Amino acid sequence: MVSKRIFQDLIAGLVVFLVALPLCLGVALASQAPSLFAGVLAGIVGGIVVGCLSKSHTNVSGPAAGLTAIVAAQIAECGSYSIFLLAVLMAGGIQVLLGILRAGSISSFFPSSVVRGLLAAIGIILILKQIPHLLGHDSDPEGEMSFLQPDHENTFSELMTLTKDIHFGACSVGFVALAILLLWDKIPVLKKSIIPSPLVVVIIGVIQGGLLQRLGVDWKIEASHLVGVPVGNSLNDFVSFLTFPDFTQWSNPVVYTAAITIALVASLETLLNLEAVDRLDPKQRITPANWELIAQGVGNMVSGAIGGLPITAVVVRGSVNIAAGAQTKLSTIVHGLLLMVCVLFLPALLNQIPLSCLAAILIVTGYKLAHPDLMKQMWSEGRYQFLPFAATIIAIVTTDLLIGVLIGIGVSIAFVLASNIRRPVRRTVEKHIAGELTRIQLANQVSFLNRAALDKTFESFSRGANVLIDASQTDYIDPDVLSMIKQFKSVSAPARGVQVNLLGFRDKYLLRDEVSFIDYSTRELQSQLTPTQVLELLKEGNARFRKGNQLTRDLGRQMVSTSAGQHPLAVILSCIDSRSPAELLFDLGLGDIFSVRIAGNVAGPKVVGSIEFGCAVAGAKLVLVLGHTRCGAVSAAVQQAASKRTSGLEHLDFLVAKIRKSFEPPDARWLDSLSSEAKEEYLTQVTKWNTLQTIDTILRESPTLRQMNADGKIAILGAVYNVATGEVEFLSPQN
Repeated sequence: MVSKRIFQDLIAGLVVFLVALPLCLGVALASQAPSLFAGVLAGIVGGIVVGCLSKSHTNVSGPAAGLTAIVAAQIAECGSYSIFLLAVLMAGGIQVLLGILRAGSISSFFPSSVVRGLLAAIGIILILKQIPHLLGHDSDPEGEMSFLQPDHENTFSELMTLTKDIHFGACSVGFVALAILLLWDKIPVLKKSIIPSPLVVVIIGVIQGGLLQRLGVDWKIEASHLVGVPVGNSLNDFVSFLTFPDFTQWSNPVVYTAAITIALVASLETLLNLEAVDRLDPKQRITPANWELIAQGVGNMVSGAIGGLPITAVVVRGSVNIAAGAQTKLSTIVHGLLLMVCVLFLPALLNQIPLSCLAAILIVTGYKLAHPDLMKQMWSEGRYQFLPFAATIIAIVTTDLLIGVLIGIGVSIAFVLASNIRRPVRRTVEKHIAGELTRIQLANQVSFLNRAALDKTFESFSRGANVLIDASQTDYIDPDVLSMIKQFKSVSAPARGVQVNLLGFRDKYLLRDEVSFIDYSTRELQSQLTPTQVLELLKEGNARFRKGNQLTRDLGRQMVSTSAGQHPLAVILSCIDSRSPAELLFDLGLGDIFSVRIAGNVAGPKVVGSIEFGCAVAGAKLVLVLGHTRCGAVSAAVQQAASKRTSGLEHLDFLVAKIRKSFEPPDARWLDSLSSEAKEEYLTQVTKWNTLQTIDTILRESPTLRQMNADGKIAILGAVYNVATGEVEFLSPQN
């Protein structure tokens, strides 16, 4: 297993090396470096130095196309390349410091839509930029990833010139490579092969290029269509390619300006690319961002010290690395070693690889990054995801990576602002016993962005409204917002007849809990409500319970408020079943109901006496006998009636006997012949009969309750709670 993993890393390192080499050369040319070798040198450092230090398993670093404009500008600003190298070295030191200060945490704030847009944009750019090389149009350097090119063309104008410059030999190599890559994943045997398709493409491309040398001029692949590596005849030649910083310029302000610019841009691009590559990793391994900044900083210090360009994490190399089957960072290190060895010893061999076959590899990689399924997925997630995603793609393709990402983040922020203006807080209207209460649940972080929306919310309340501002889940409130809340509470709301309640504000905000709204039953409320209104309150409470929209209650405050006396609205006689607590089923609080519980919700003298106390003495307006489906007591009664046996438990059999009076004993054979669904339906019907029988018992055995019911002072009803759905079915006498 270990040997297979090492082999996969070696192959992936080879593939990344083949792709990275022309990219290093192209970035160096686009950056206006004095020697193309500066790009290759940066690739070597990115592979070996950063590869060894980084904790990423798949990321590959090197000279980045997104830095070309900045590098070119800073080289010109510094006045010489040696002075620029001093700035690169200092930039690396700044990155190390940023990593130590844990600045990498900024990556957590990159919107996922922007990161996915970055990946898709890179894919589109790869396709657009490699089409010319696929067709043999190689007048421009490989690696020109920016929209505006050094030759004054742009991505799209370059494509318009293709019809005048198609090389049939290079084109044939490119299309053969493309066909192999596309078919490879569709043939199961090849897809499972340990030999990666990019390596096969390169080998076949070299062979095909050699065969085409024998054909006419139109088909012969010349040097302009092949990889171009600086060729040195000895180690001294290699050393002569190196350039060193001019340390005499350490006090030059321009150097520090360039260093800060390079450090910030390179760090931001690294964090963005790192986030994108981690998302592509099949094993979804997460790279520590702060440590990566340190690794990149050391890499830039080394690169600047020996003449290389600035380096960052590069999503193109990382995605190729993953596509080639990389398992660990060994592939990254191998790619760096191959760059060094081949530049030293095998430049002539590398210069036989056609650019068109490398272009085919990158086009297929780009297609995977910008797959149509990704576009469909982002569209299906709605405009808040799709528009920042699309804006990021368009901006990156038509500008460059950094500007495009900033535009994408800007669009995301615009949507955040719009969302905060419309829905900055959770606003719910709760119907309590005493009336309606509008609850405003503040978010965990309430910033100045929420000010306008909260102000609009406060203005919407009309006279007589009851408002609860709930900050129990809030850790931070912006001072401006806090001042506005205090103004509304003490000035605006009283002037407009709005009652404001406060809950959960931290002590430092100097806003103590103040809840004057009555959310429990009082003597006044009890006397004002009719039995019909109490029934409606129970129905509404059960509806909230089923939907999970229970009212917000301060049970501690209710405990204190009801300690002096109780004035419940209803008496609920229910079964002792653990699944049917009446207070929860009807979304009630402390002091709202009398709860009488007994197995099978049957009525005996003690139960009837409890109900009499609740209604005749304490003033409850409703008696509800509540049965429930899948009741154990009802099931026992039916089984005993069918088998004509008892359980042998004296007191339990007494309760069960009361339930048996509500139905005719079923035939045992008939009962056993029922399906599970039919049997459950029958038991539910028995539950209803038993509930109605209990109501008859209460009315028969209590003249007091019978008279109160006849006078309309109370109502006595039956209901059945479905333990599977949470719904309470209220019964009529014919049930």
